[in-house]
Amino acid sequence: MSKNISLSSATIMQVLPSLVTGGVERGTVDVAKAITNDGGRSIVVSSGGPMTHELVRSGVEHFQMNVESKNPINIWKNIGRLVKIIQQNKVDIIHLRSRAPAWSGWFAAKKTNTPFVTTFHGTYSGYNNPIKRRYNKIMANGVRVIAISDFIAGHIRQSYGVKNSSIRIIPRGFDPKNFNAQNISHERKIKLAKQWRLPDDKLVIMLPGRLTRWKGQINFIRAINKLDKNQIHVLIVGSDQGRIKYKNELEMEIKKLKLENTINIIGHCDDMPAAYMLTDVVVSASTEPEAFGRVAVEGQAMGRMVVATDHGGSKETIVNGRTGWLVQPNDTNSLADAIRVALTISPQERSVIAHNAIEHVHLRYTNELMCLRTLETYKELLTKNVTSS
Repeated sequence: MSKNISLSSATIMQVLPSLVTGGVERGTVDVAKAITNDGGRSIVVSSGGPMTHELVRSGVEHFQMNVESKNPINIWKNIGRLVKIIQQNKVDIIHLRSRAPAWSGWFAAKKTNTPFVTTFHGTYSGYNNPIKRRYNKIMANGVRVIAISDFIAGHIRQSYGVKNSSIRIIPRGFDPKNFNAQNISHERKIKLAKQWRLPDDKLVIMLPGRLTRWKGQINFIRAINKLDKNQIHVLIVGSDQGRIKYKNELEMEIKKLKLENTINIIGHCDDMPAAYMLTDVVVSASTEPEAFGRVAVEGQAMGRMVVATDHGGSKETIVNGRTGWLVQPNDTNSLADAIRVALTISPQERSVIAHNAIEHVHLRYTNELMCLRTLETYKELLTKNVTSS
């Protein structure tokens, strides 16, 4: 029923800390555009950032407010500010995407009797700590709680007691235009290959992801040490985000294993589609479960051979042996074995897996599907007499 309802008479307000590049931000912008395209009025509240211009160009209204602050005084002050925006703009639904602004938004929703939706983006640290657990629980208070994977849905049911009737599982989406091998020019690949000084005669293995311990770079380095170093070149791609000590630890591990000529640590990459196209095998070695696992999905979309650890979102996004390989977490032997298989399969087998992977993610994980399902959730609420809990 909700699919046939238009948002033409509805105003939807999304609230998030900032509009700096990231998964939460990308999803917010995509949904904001989809609301406008469906005829609705789209409002985003954030502290601003580089993606603000993209919103404005798409006809989305942006209200700048310091909602990224975790300071209780600021959170309290933001309640009144959000109430004013809600009332003046006759907001029908509030969508809260992060914990600090969610606390302000929850009180504002109660004061204005406005239904609100939350998106649970991760497990959040400290849920066994009573204080942090209470802080995190705000994300479970929506009249609809969007979980970005089955794994996250299970987590919020078990850890926060959210009822199935309130949960909507809407995986994150990738952009099929950007992550499409046919749309990557030779110039883009050559530029990046020269920048990274990639050898022409070696197979390339890449682990993308910010430099943080749970992303498993240490295990990845140790797994690489078990492979034939004469045939491979390895890239660890991602920003250290100020974690200089951890980056130094990775460099020391590389030096200790005498892998300086095999592994390069690359910083942030602005052209990940081209980076995937330079790669033979893409690895996600996370030691903790990924809430969704963007790398595994993007790698499959580009037709790369993908190896990921068998927990969290990756269990859902990869069909083991058909679209990629899943390995036991924290097991460098099985990780090395899977990479070795991915490197040595025949061209025919590689082609079949690439085809399966591309088809698999296009059917399930595009940003178009993510937006469609999110808008369906909004429309569902518009047809029901529901308010904030």
